[in-house]
Amino acid sequence: MDKSKLLDRVSGDREDRLLLAKVLDRAEQTRNRSIPTYTDFLSPQQQMLAVDLLRLAGIGETSYTVLGGYGGAERNILLFLPEWMEAADAQTQSPIRLLRASFRPEFHLTHRDFLGSLMGMGIVREKVGDILVGKEHCDLAVLDTVAEFLLQNWDSAGRAKLQVAAIEPVELQVPEAACEMIRDTVSSLRLDAVVSTGFKMARGKAVALIESGKVQVNWRECTKPDKLVEAETVVSARGLGKFELTEVGGVTRKGRISIVVKRYI
Repeated sequence: MDKSKLLDRVSGDREDRLLLAKVLDRAEQTRNRSIPTYTDFLSPQQQMLAVDLLRLAGIGETSYTVLGGYGGAERNILLFLPEWMEAADAQTQSPIRLLRASFRPEFHLTHRDFLGSLMGMGIVREKVGDILVGKEHCDLAVLDTVAEFLLQNWDSAGRAKLQVAAIEPVELQVPEAACEMIRDTVSSLRLDAVVSTGFKMARGKAVALIESGKVQVNWRECTKPDKLVEAETVVSARGLGKFELTEVGGVTRKGRISIVVKRYI
């Protein structure tokens, strides 16, 4: 299957198509020149699309590794490995640098403050991985192409002054995600029923939201309200955030299914 047909099979819009074309170019560069190459940071949805594309192109999962700067990262790069390179050696070829931006705690900076500051400096989102904000500092993963620039020039976010330094992976601090646990019963494990619980909305609104194409199940778009979901499924919706169906319990006397949802806030 040629490149254009591959992209037609996977990409949903022009922006996705351009990104996936770059992913395929990196994979071909590694194969043709026998050198390691890597993508920019990809969102979870973009990662899923990239994996689908590579599978269709006959590029197996042993041909690349996923790196985000730490285990469990949400935003990651794909590092393509030439045949002479072992997966265990991937870290030595990683282009990811970890930075810490320290600030005075009374400023109460947020993820939006840091992202806005970076964008204001001309740093595009694709060059930055996860942004982990604590009470007195923000740890973040960036590509080495922008790391030195940030170390030398990044001095403020919002109204706060920053002290920026490089850190090692063992120094990285991942804050605990803010979330709420929701216990409920549903008539079935249909997506619309679970979305109604997870986003606290009427069932009819959940159906409309799903059919509009704004809902993703495990980072893949789903427009079918009757899709059945199971425990450990992650559901996200544009503008509403995400939740995880963490537990599916037994059936109540009234024939309803007990569930537990972890909603990230």
